[in-house]
Amino acid sequence: MSSSSSSSTTRSLALATTYVVVLLLLHVPNSNAQLNSTFYSTTCPNVTSIVRSAVQQALQSDSRIGASLIRLHFHDCFVNGCDASILLDKNGTIQQSEKDAAPNTNSARGFDVVDNIKTALENSCPGVVSCADLLALAAEASVSLSGGPSWNALLGRRDSLTANQAGANTSIPSPFEGLANITSKFSAVGLNTNDLVALSGAHTFGRAQCRTFSNRLYNFNGTGNPDPTLNSSYLTTLQQTCPQNGSGTALANLDLNTPDAFDNNYFTNLQNNEGLLQSDQELFSTAGAATVSIVNSFSSNQSAFFASFAQSMINMGNISPLVGTSGEIRLDCKNVNGG
Repeated sequence: MSSSSSSSTTRSLALATTYVVVLLLLHVPNSNAQLNSTFYSTTCPNVTSIVRSAVQQALQSDSRIGASLIRLHFHDCFVNGCDASILLDKNGTIQQSEKDAAPNTNSARGFDVVDNIKTALENSCPGVVSCADLLALAAEASVSLSGGPSWNALLGRRDSLTANQAGANTSIPSPFEGLANITSKFSAVGLNTNDLVALSGAHTFGRAQCRTFSNRLYNFNGTGNPDPTLNSSYLTTLQQTCPQNGSGTALANLDLNTPDAFDNNYFTNLQNNEGLLQSDQELFSTAGAATVSIVNSFSSNQSAFFASFAQSMINMGNISPLVGTSGEIRLDCKNVNGG
C-alpha cells in the first residue's frame, strides 16, 4: 500500500471514530456532560440563593417541607427522568396527572412552595429556570438547611410536556416492597446498591402516613401478627401513634430521635430494628444482602454517608434529563406553556 493511500485510510478511520464518538455522546441519556453546575451563571446568577431563601422561609412554618421537597424530586426522577412531570396538574392538556398516582395521591406535598419558588425565579429571571432544575435545587437546599451535606447541583434540565401516571404507579419504589424489587427499580434507572442505601437515608427526616406501615404493626404478611423484626419497644410506640382502627393518614416520625434533622441516625435505627417502613428495615434485615455492610458503614461514619448521599443525589438528578431543545421552560410549573 502506498504512503498516500495509507495516510488517506488513517484520516478516514479517524473521522469515522470521531463520528461514532459524537453519536454516542448525543445518545447517552445519563451523560453528566449534558448538565453542569454553572448553567445559569449568566442568565440567572442568583438562582441558588433565590431557591435557598424560599426553602428557608418555608421551613420556618413547616418543619416537614424539606423532606417533602426532596421526595418530589425523587418521585419525579424515577418516572421518565427528572423532567418536572410530577408537578403537572390534570387539565385540558394533561389527561392524567402523576399527582393522582398511588405513590403520590394524598401524600405528595410541597406544591405550593414550588409555586412560590417559581414566582420568585420568574420575577428575577423570566422564562429562564426550568421547574426540573428548581426541584433539584430545592432538594439540595432542603438537605443542607436541615444539617445535611451540600453539593453543587448539576443544572440545565428542561421541562416535560407530558405526564406519566401509569409509570408513576409502577416505577416508584413502594414502602411495601422487598429489597429485590426495590433494587431492580433502582437498577432500571441506572442507580446501584450504594445509591439505593444512600438515598434511602433521606428517611432520616420527615414523616410517613400510618397506612404505609400499619401492616407491620398488626398483620405482617397476612399473619395477623406484627413484623417480627420490629424492636418490641418501638412497636409499642408505633401502635400508640397508629392504633389499629385509627386514621391511615395519621403521621409518624421516620426517625423518632431527630425527626427534623438530616443525620445518619436512620442507619443506627435500622441496626436497632427501628426502621419505620418495610423497605427501610430490609436494607439491614435481609440476610446476606450487600446493603447490610453499607448500612453499617454509614451508621459508624456520618461523613461517609454525607459524601455518598451528595453523589447519589447528583446521580439521581441526572436520570434522562431533557436538554437542548427538548421539552420547554415552563412559566407555571403546574401547566405546560399555553396549556
